[in-house]
Amino acid sequence: MLTRQGFFKRRQDHKNTPEAIKLIIANFIVISAGEALCFNPHHISWFFWIIVGGLAIYNFFSLRKNLEVYSKTDKVTYITSMLVMAALVVLIYFFQ
Repeated sequence: MLTRQGFFKRRQDHKNTPEAIKLIIANFIVISAGEALCFNPHHISWFFWIIVGGLAIYNFFSLRKNLEVYSKTDKVTYITSMLVMAALVVLIYFFQ
């Protein structure tokens, strides 16, 4: 049985949520918010494309800055999520 002091020390090396997962969640939230704010039934606002471009630039520099932090699994997950997000933007554009 763990004592009170041992209970709080048992996850000392735990680093919480990985940076890649936080970035993926933030990306999908930004795309969803941009879609909700910049769409109407007939066309996509030009501001949505600025949001997507800014997000792409942010992702590039964030990934470049934290490259040594990401493991191989994180990199594969991140690249897969970027492909899914690119497909989502293409689908949004063609089926607006």
